Amino acid sequence: MKPGLFAPLLLAVALAPPLVHAQAAVPSPAVQVAAVDPAAIQALKDMGAYLQGLKRFRVSTDLTGERVLADGQKLQHTASAVLDVARPDKLRARMASARSVRELVYDGRHATLYTPSQKAYSTVEFTGSVAELIDKLEQRYGIEVPLADLFLWGTPAAPADGIEPAMNAGRDFIGDDLCDHYAFRQGKLDWQIWIKAGSTPLPRKLVITNLADEARPQSSSLIEWNLKPGFQDAIFNFVPSKGSKSVELRALERK
Repeated sequence: MKPGLFAPLLLAVALAPPLVHAQAAVPSPAVQVAAVDPAAIQALKDMGAYLQGLKRFRVSTDLTGERVLADGQKLQHTASAVLDVARPDKLRARMASARSVRELVYDGRHATLYTPSQKAYSTVEFTGSVAELIDKLEQRYGIEVPLADLFLWGTPAAPADGIEPAMNAGRDFIGDDLCDHYAFRQGKLDWQIWIKAGSTPLPRKLVITNLADEARPQSSSLIEWNLKPGFQDAIFNFVPSKGSKSVELRALERK
C-alpha cells in the first residue's frame, strides 16, 4: 500500500534465524515459526492476476483512519476516492477529505494535479503505465495516490515472500458480496483483506494495523467496483476551468 490514504503494505521482511536448544523437546512459543497457509498466499496471487487483467474499470473507496496524539489518544478521520482507469495509461482520480479535494488526470502523455478550491493545476509530461506514473509521483513529488496497490498486486513489485504468518480467517459478507477473509503479517504491519468469492476475486475490504506504533493505529477501507463503467476517454483530457492558473510542480529535495 502506498502511504497517504493507505499505509505502506508491501515491505521486505528480515527474518532472524531460529534459536536452537539442544535438549528442548518442544520449541519455545517465542521462537516458533509462524504458520503460512499456502492457500492464503495463492489467493493473493489469484487476486493479483485478476486485477492485472482488468482493462477498464471504476473503483472507489471510503477510508477510516486513526491518528495518534502525543498522549496516546486516537482520533479517527475519513476520506474517499474514486478512480476511473483505462489501461495501460489513462487515469482520472478524485481524492476528497474534509480538509482538501484533489484531482489527478493522466492521458498517457501528461499528468495533471488539480486543486479545485485554489483553482490551481500543475502538469508534467510523462509516458508510461498507470503503475509507473503512481510510482513516479510518489518518489519524485511526494504525491500519494489512493488504491495504488491495485496496480501492484500481481506484479514483481508486490512480492509475497515476506509474509509471515498468512491465514484464512473464514468468510464474511461485504455489502452483498460473500468474501474470503485473509489475515497476514508483513514486517511492522498486520493486514487483513476480504476478497470476493468466486470467479471475480476483487478486494472488497482492507484493514491495516501499524505495529511500529505501540498504539497500533488502524486504517479500514471499503472498496466498490464497477467493471462496466460508462465513461468516455474524453474524461482523461484535462481542461482547466475558467480562472484556473498553472503552477509549477516541484520535485522533492533529496538530502
